[in-house]
Amino acid sequence: MIFTIWMVFFDTNSWFIHKELNDEIDKLEGNRAYFKQEIRGDREQINKLKDSTELERFAREEYYMKKDKEEIFIIEYEDSLKTEENDG
Repeated sequence: MIFTIWMVFFDTNSWFIHKELNDEIDKLEGNRAYFKQEIRGDREQINKLKDSTELERFAREEYYMKKDKEEIFIIEYEDSLKTEENDG
């Protein structure tokens, strides 16, 4: 009985420490799956950007770049604008 109590609560390899470590492993495995998915998406994006037309589209959409003698108009829809009603 004393041995069981010692192993569950007081030993350096106690059940509580194992539970904490298993929880940490589960959390890290979840992070690993998330980052693998992100890496996969980034690789697809990199492969797309090897094409010059896709690179131009990306630069225009993300960084608002433009050609010489060209004007860009950014259209924001009313439901996408930040207002006091949407913030709170």
